[in-house]
Amino acid sequence: MSPKVPRLRWDDPLRALDMLSSLWSSSGLPSVGAGAAQAVAAPYRTLFTSLQQLLVGKEVTVGLGDQDVVLTVTELDSALEPQGLAVGQLGEVRVAARDIRWGEQRLQHAVAVLHNVHIRPGVPPVVVAAPVKLSSALPASIFDDVVRRAVPQLRGELCEDGTARLRWVRQPGWGGLEVDLDVVGKTLGLRPRALVAGQRRWMLPARTPAYRVPLPELPHELLVTDISLGLDSLEVSALLPEWRMDLPLRNLEDVITRLSQGALSFTWPSLLRGSG
Repeated sequence: MSPKVPRLRWDDPLRALDMLSSLWSSSGLPSVGAGAAQAVAAPYRTLFTSLQQLLVGKEVTVGLGDQDVVLTVTELDSALEPQGLAVGQLGEVRVAARDIRWGEQRLQHAVAVLHNVHIRPGVPPVVVAAPVKLSSALPASIFDDVVRRAVPQLRGELCEDGTARLRWVRQPGWGGLEVDLDVVGKTLGLRPRALVAGQRRWMLPARTPAYRVPLPELPHELLVTDISLGLDSLEVSALLPEWRMDLPLRNLEDVITRLSQGALSFTWPSLLRGSG
């Protein structure tokens, strides 16, 4: 959970942004002593604390190009060590949200843990994290989509008892094949565990080979690392080797101003840009 922080004036983050702009627009950040580190760290901490207060617990709409993403931010946290902040290092940052939706798509929740987060000075400055670990609960329909693309004769379903099954499209009433799921590289493994017909269930040998289904190509070198079954959902973990985001000062100032004045929507040029 995020630590309790003092309530700030609405214009405090803008003052902090002014203090940081000269650092971000320079060619680099100098090494500083302990006393100077506290002074340089202060505006970073003010800016991060302000974003915590303005975002956590709020449902916000983020405009990304021609797409609006609606979500409720549930967590925004970082240790924010002064010595690291003095050279633009935020360390590990954890961001979580729920009720995420865009267009016809829905996610129950998602968590991103950004490691080694730091600011690269420049015009505009760039936020970099490497790596980024992602986890989310995907709708049950995703499983069927992946199976159907690989084997059109089959359909995939997630059952209320927490199992995954495959059925023949032409004869769904014949029963199903209960399977375990795993991920190896860029493929989804479907390992048969039991044959099911009505109320009867026949266990299959533990050495029954798995059928490998290719996963859809993901952008920015995003790699799925684990899949498990949830209640009517797929719990998916993924890894992004490196993530970068431009941090235009004018856009950041506009976001802070809008949120400080009570608006719960803003636009941003891009939120996801991998190293590739």
